[in-house]
Amino acid sequence: MASGDSLCFFTPAMGELPAATFATFDVRGGALILDFDDATDEFVEFGGFMPRHYAGGGITVTAGWMATTATSGTISLDVAFKSISDDLDDMDTKAFAAANNANPTTASASGEVQYTEITFTDGADMDSVAAGEYFRMKVMRDGDGTTSTDDLSGDMELLFIEVKET
Repeated sequence: MASGDSLCFFTPAMGELPAATFATFDVRGGALILDFDDATDEFVEFGGFMPRHYAGGGITVTAGWMATTATSGTISLDVAFKSISDDLDDMDTKAFAAANNANPTTASASGEVQYTEITFTDGADMDSVAAGEYFRMKVMRDGDGTTSTDDLSGDMELLFIEVKET
């Protein structure tokens, strides 16, 4: 697999909501989105399968998102992985690896999509997710700004997630 080639693609409809503090479904421009509040840490999880052609060079996660109405400000976006290895990891107790963070500025106009990239090196940074293996990915807006500044007023609206080989 060549660097920059897509490995996985996730839409809001594929999101799996936790019991509490989850992003909520909405529609914008006819597209299903996930809304993340501006004052509360909210998240969603996606289940995926790392393609067998993944060469093990690390990954880049691209989040496509918009602000509900704001045209200035930044968000604190965390992404974390947990691998589910064959006959090894317990789905009930396995924890996510530490999250990687991005602190992007919103697009200049409401309705414009911002593409934000977060890179992960192969190995512990992405919980050693391997080719041919199931994984979980958690996407969270750090609404209270614990990890980095989050001063965007209103919701962050998630449109898609792409995982590509770095």
